Amino acid sequence: MILTKEHTLWVEKYRPTTLEDFVGNENLKDIIQKYLDQNDIQNLLFYGSSGCGKTTLAKLIANKLKCATLLLNASDERGIETIRDKVTNFASTASFQPLKVVVLDEADFLTLQAQASLRNVIEKYSKGTRFILTCNYIERIIDPLQSRCQTFKVFPPDKADVARHIDGILRKQKVKCNFAQLKSIVNKFYPDLRKILNTCQSSSHEQKLNLDKDILIEGRYKATILHLLKNPKNTTFKDLRQLLLNSKKRILVIYIVCYMKK
Repeated sequence: MILTKEHTLWVEKYRPTTLEDFVGNENLKDIIQKYLDQNDIQNLLFYGSSGCGKTTLAKLIANKLKCATLLLNASDERGIETIRDKVTNFASTASFQPLKVVVLDEADFLTLQAQASLRNVIEKYSKGTRFILTCNYIERIIDPLQSRCQTFKVFPPDKADVARHIDGILRKQKVKCNFAQLKSIVNKFYPDLRKILNTCQSSSHEQKLNLDKDILIEGRYKATILHLLKNPKNTTFKDLRQLLLNSKKRILVIYIVCYMKK
């Protein structure tokens, strides 16, 4: 007998497998449930910020349908060869399932040629094959491809829902934490649920949550730099210099500070 190894990564172990477990986006979940009830979907395009649940939702849909599934990550396989070889071969091959579903994760990494080719594949095999695309940046998806999909923005749950969800996972893992610790992690990495959960796992030792302040400082330094540069004011130079003192990413910050002094 072959034993299935349990996931040790919390992001996989607690990845939602049902719409009930998926946090937030209630209106979208109602639409998806109607599709699942009829065992058919439109071609779907999910977009939103990193870690908000796009890939989880795409996989959940594919797993709940009676279908054959092809899952590809376009950041690894972004060229036209992938569309011609893997996607077209899958779509054109006979299947014992009533439906075939292609999940293209991070589709905004596809080249323009690959996207144009995918547009033709979607049309040619529309009778029995559906496509679910996910991306962070909707503007990187060509208009003809967007028009062939039903497009939904996946919103991150609000901070209170995220905190409750993470607290439930910590309880299942029997990890003790206080509200202040959980609030610090959520505030620092929101809306990236994946980053929040990974930080909780890496900070858990001997059934306790032990936060490393350096992790919290490092986690948002890029966003802080961008915010300071996009909203310059009289204290910007001083704020960047303080960020330099707090962050280990000193080379990048030194470069920015020197650039601003020119």
